[in-house]
Amino acid sequence: MRSKQLGKYGPDVPVICLGAWPLGGGMGVLPDKQVIDTVHAALDCGINFIDTAEGYQTSESVLGKALAGKRDKVILATKLSGDHSLEHMNRAIENSLRALKTDYIDLYQLHAPKPEYPIEQTMGGLLRLKEQGKIRYIGVSNFSAEQHAEALQYGHVDSSQPMYSMLVRTAGEAVLPFCEAHGIGVIVHSPLAKGLLTGKYTPDHKFPEDDERSWMAAFQTERFASALRVADELNAWATAHGHSLVDLAIAWTLANTAVTSCIVGAKTPEQARQNAEAAQWVLTADDLREIDQIQGDFRILNLHR
Repeated sequence: MRSKQLGKYGPDVPVICLGAWPLGGGMGVLPDKQVIDTVHAALDCGINFIDTAEGYQTSESVLGKALAGKRDKVILATKLSGDHSLEHMNRAIENSLRALKTDYIDLYQLHAPKPEYPIEQTMGGLLRLKEQGKIRYIGVSNFSAEQHAEALQYGHVDSSQPMYSMLVRTAGEAVLPFCEAHGIGVIVHSPLAKGLLTGKYTPDHKFPEDDERSWMAAFQTERFASALRVADELNAWATAHGHSLVDLAIAWTLANTAVTSCIVGAKTPEQARQNAEAAQWVLTADDLREIDQIQGDFRILNLHR
């Protein structure tokens, strides 16, 4: 597994990060044994970087079980999903440490900007957690370039976690260039566009109610069908090159020099192994031009609305 340094001062991390949103039931409830087997398969493939969050349902607690006896082998990232009051931050970090059965978090991230809380106060709280040894590195998620700049006024930010994929490219316009210029590592999330870039679905597919995609706008009616038409063409190109559409989606994000690691969810050991294999495909400049020609100007600005 290839690795890169996370930003200017961060640790070396594999270019694939295991996304734990599906493991906590975010895309359908999974048995604990399946989650544990999936985590162990990822570790066996060299994916020792795992990303979860306070708000990922049962994800932290089931990861705590999966990582028993293996904590020192993992770079563990979680997020503050609730409000940014210092009271909540202090309560949330203790809950995360307890659920994950650890006494420190490698990378603690703000799950989303909360403009109603002064970023100076929020960064101060994170820096205190770092001084206390409860966290080692500080990250943000879903921040704009301007919000990154504001946070940097009050302390170093080691990483950023934007949504980024062939279909949802907005972060490539300002966020990724800003991070690259300021020594901030980039861990992209949703490279498969929540499943649109898997080749698994047809326009008439119905997601169960406990799956977030049952209400997301990109998975409804004509918008869903349009995305799948483009995905089918990309799938054909990937197949002609001896790879799957999933391989292509992951390799495409890693082709951007600003990207340190790509967060990919997995629900089974087989999916974890497939994600690891995708990291071996390095796209050329000619490949990227052909992909852009296939996709044309089709973009999804927001999966949710």
